[in-house]
Formats: sequence, C-alpha cells, structure tokens
Amino acid sequence: MTKEELIIRLSDIEWEDFEVKKAKSEVPKSVWETVSAFSNTAGGWIIFGINQNGKNFEISGVENAEKIEQDFLNTLSGNKFNSTIRPLSKFYNIKGKHVLAFYIPLSKHKPVYFNNPANTFIRQGSSDRRAYNSEIDAMFRDQLYGTKTSETIENTSVNDLHKGSLARYRDYMARFNPNSTYNEITNEEFLKKTGVISNGKLSFAGLLMFGKRDTIDRLFPDFRIDLLEIPGKSYAEAEPRYTYRLEEQENLWEYYFTLFDRIKNKIDIPFQMSDEGFAMGNSEPLTALREALVNLLMHADYFSPAKPRIRIFTDRIEYFNPGGLPKPLEELLETDISLPRNPILAKLFRAVKLAENAGFGFDKMINGWKVYNPYKEVEFSSAIDYHTVTLYFEGSANNKLGEKLGERLGEKLGENQIKILNLMLSENSITISKLSETIGISTTAIENNIAKLKEMGMLRRVGSDKKGYWEVIK
Repeated sequence: MTKEELIIRLSDIEWEDFEVKKAKSEVPKSVWETVSAFSNTAGGWIIFGINQNGKNFEISGVENAEKIEQDFLNTLSGNKFNSTIRPLSKFYNIKGKHVLAFYIPLSKHKPVYFNNPANTFIRQGSSDRRAYNSEIDAMFRDQLYGTKTSETIENTSVNDLHKGSLARYRDYMARFNPNSTYNEITNEEFLKKTGVISNGKLSFAGLLMFGKRDTIDRLFPDFRIDLLEIPGKSYAEAEPRYTYRLEEQENLWEYYFTLFDRIKNKIDIPFQMSDEGFAMGNSEPLTALREALVNLLMHADYFSPAKPRIRIFTDRIEYFNPGGLPKPLEELLETDISLPRNPILAKLFRAVKLAENAGFGFDKMINGWKVYNPYKEVEFSSAIDYHTVTLYFEGSANNKLGEKLGERLGEKLGENQIKILNLMLSENSITISKLSETIGISTTAIENNIAKLKEMGMLRRVGSDKKGYWEVIK
C-alpha cells in the first residue's frame, strides 16, 4: 500500500480489512484482538498514528516510530500468540508526522489467538468479534483440512461396507465412465486404490460413501443430509413449516441419487437421458443443480455439529454446507483451485464423472443456472464454519411470457421488449436505470421500448414515477 493509497483509504467508511490505532507512544493493547481477527478471517492492514473521531480521521502520528515498530513485531514473533505472525511493515511520513502500517496475512494455521483459545477473534464488518466455540472448533478441524476423512478407523473392515451401494457405484462407473481403469480391477483392488480401505481398515471417507448405516451412526451420531421443502419464501410465511423432509439414507452414495431425483423435479425443463446415460437437450440447469449438490457432499465438514442442508423455498434452492472454504471465496471464484476438504470423496465422485477434476464447480453452477434464470445470479457466501450456494427460481417461469403475450396480440416482440416484460414481472418496481444495466442497452432505448409496449396495450405504469410500479397486462 502506497502513501497515496493510504490517504484514499482514510476516506472510506467500510473497513473490513483496515483498522486504525492512535498508538501515540506505545503499542495499544486492543491491537491484539485485531491481529487475531485478521489472521483468522481474510488478512488486513493495521495503521498506527491515526486517530478516529466518529467518522473523521486525523493523522496524529506516532512518537519513536522505530521502538513501537520493534515492540509490535517482537510480540508477534514471541510467545504471546500461539502461531508466529510475520506481517509486512511500511513507514510513511505524512505532513511531517510518522505513520506505521502493518499487513497481517491470513494464517494457514487457524485459529490464531493470544494467551489462550478464548482470545480468538474474527473480523465482522469493520469490527472484531470474539469467536464462538463452534467457530474455534471448526478452525481447529480445518488444521486437518484435506486429511481428517482420509484417516482410518480402528475396529472397522470391509464388512462394514454396504455391498449394494458398492455394487451400484461400480455399475454406474462402468456405464458413465467406461474407459476408467478402475473398471478392470476387483472390488478389493478398487477399495485399496481409492483409499476406501487401508491396511484392512476403512477410512472415514470410505465409510461415509459406502458404509452401512449402523456403523456410520456409531461414528457420526445423527448423520444425515437434510432436505426440506418450504411452502414460502421464508419460514415466517410458510404454513405448514415444511411440506416434505427427506428420509434418512444408507450412506452418501444413496443420498446423492435420492437428493438429485427430488431436486431436479423442481425446475420445468424436460429431462431425457441418452442410451449412454448422459443428459440430452437443455441440460445446463441440471448440471448447475448437480454441481451444487456434489460440491456440498464432497466439501462438507462431517465432524461439525451442523449438518449439510438443502432448503427448497418457492423462489430458490439453498445449499448450506458446514465447513469453511480453504481460501477466500473471491480467490476460489477467480481460479480453478482444487483443494477438497475430503480428497477421497472427491476422487470417488470424479471417478464417475459427477464432479470436475479441478475447482469447486462454481463456473458450472453460474453458467448453467444462467440458462434457466438469466435475471438473477447464483449467490455464494461463506464464513469461518460454513458456506452456502443459492440458486433462484424467481423470473424463470416467466421467461416465455413476453413471447406468449406478443402471439396473443398478433405482434412480434423484440428480444429486448421480452426481457423488459420478464424483468418487470420479477420486480414490478424496477427502475429504468436497472433495466438498462441488466439488459445492456441505453436508458433511452429502454424508454423507447416501454413506450412501444404501452402503445401495444401490454404495459402500464400504476402510480407515480418514484413510488409507483409496472403492471404487465396479460
């Protein structure tokens, strides 16, 4: 960060990755909370020599900058924290006053705390919050990211696998990935090569994927992948609370098929399979639904007290996945980083072509769902101990309505006119500027199309320009 960039940052109001401290003559004690928070969340800058008064910021400077810098760095490399922290240090002279800046990186060894685990903090908005016990536990589990479910389980054997599930998996592989070398080996060799079994014992991942329910329950109490169908856009407006809840299944392989069969019927796209077993026709939305489901099954933290959950509301599907992401969400969305929490599960799903060999499948979710609903993007969110994927139905059922209106009136509508009607059906208070931004044409072009639609009797404005709404006349 340059001096100019620092000065610009001082005019911002949202500081998720930026914290100022007066630190006139000594290192402030409150800084340790921020160091912990930045280390555990997404990194950030700590600035010494800035005084905050409400929304205003004054460059007050620090005295004896060299000593304060050394005191701060020595503490970070000493015994106060459970993990050594190596920040980037910067020195600025602004209007004759000394300012120190330290970039605290995201730690690979979370949780980072001072004195004891109770002093674990995370960044929330522009403030530091003490982490909940569940979040601290999740960070400790994440120290074993990619290894925990690969561990073997004492007193287990091939007898704890469900023979029917394993047979169905291998049959599925033979049909959908016929060129796989796994098809040429015995069950015993397959289980060893994939890591389901090692030294005669099951791995946690192998048990979860193919295990008998009784053995899974013994090691994972209350094991389930929850699916709820809710008759409303929220629990508050739903009566009853839900209309369907998925029954328990034997293991993850059985859960996958039961879940996908239920989910894919929620969208109005004809679904056909070729003789080879692949989707035919408009399959991109189904691919998006499948990627979101497999992403959940592959990357869930099965040792968390929270359970993987799919909620189907009237306007959206939400996939809730216990377990944080290995890197910030923005970085994962921009690259094809493949860091599965459960590598054996990832290998097993990839071997039957139900998952990509790289990344988290975010691109397939985004691009596939855009075919079904081009008006509302897939939403991703993440926290220390969970991440979610949300796909919206809203707007999708109306995609052809503009065409049908035009046919009814004997008129042929333009593509932009159809888009305008569909967007207004999804959001009747939508503004001209929002229509312009979404469709990608000028506001003048939007206004001209609206005038034409009014002339055709397909559209009218109810109320004032500011407080009114659009009514599409069907």
